[in-house]
Amino acid sequence: MLKKTRKVALIPGASRPIGRAIARTFGAAGYHLFLPYYDWPESVEEMCVEFSEKGYSHTTQSVDLRKKDEVEKFIQTVQKQAGHINVLINNIERGGMPIVHGSYDHSHNREQWQRELETTLKAKWLLYQQSLPLLKNTASATVINISSIAGKIGRTGPAAPFFSDGYSAANNAISTLTTTWAREVAPDIRVNEIVLGFIDGRHGRGTRGWRELTKKQKKALHQHILLKRTGTPKEVAKTVFFLATEASYITGASIPMDGGYSLGGDYVPPLPPGIL
Repeated sequence: MLKKTRKVALIPGASRPIGRAIARTFGAAGYHLFLPYYDWPESVEEMCVEFSEKGYSHTTQSVDLRKKDEVEKFIQTVQKQAGHINVLINNIERGGMPIVHGSYDHSHNREQWQRELETTLKAKWLLYQQSLPLLKNTASATVINISSIAGKIGRTGPAAPFFSDGYSAANNAISTLTTTWAREVAPDIRVNEIVLGFIDGRHGRGTRGWRELTKKQKKALHQHILLKRTGTPKEVAKTVFFLATEASYITGASIPMDGGYSLGGDYVPPLPPGIL
């Protein structure tokens, strides 16, 4: 069993770009990493090789986070090996991109709506509920929910090719969970949310959906982002780590990390000369 003084971070989705960057950051800081995974076997194998070579202390386990019994078994593993959790990064989602998957009416999307809600929303709730006793076993634990601007803007504007209705609805509900949990566990545990925009590897560059965009569509997206670019997983990881370890007076907050996409579209005109 790990020493009580050894800090522990539970990070699902660590085989993929954003989760991997987050796990790297906590692993390099000396945390023991608990990394549940479900699919993407090649990415999981690559992650395990990388983390072993870097000497990161970590435990991996195959878990369907949509199923309560599997989440319970996984948390039992955490209990046996560590007995506590310092940081829970709720980095779980699954969303079909309209530009790739098309309408829900297609036969290949028969289960997509349910999959989006169960993975993006229910899985976060299950992992939080089962982790809560171990979060309470530390002096000052923190939970960070990772969500998307899809929950704010839906299938509108230049982002419309990326955000399906079910995925958007699920992400909107995450803000409610964040504020409810923050009230529920204060003052001992902080709960916050990072609302992501277009990040490379997640709706941004390097995804199948991004490759399918026309030059005109990409230009429209960049023009709508105040910073005129997509974000990087490393930038997300730095923000997550700061929020988990340094932002000791922030709880119940939903922090947009979208390069200003949510503010884009309108411009600030020069002041008129006035009539006086």
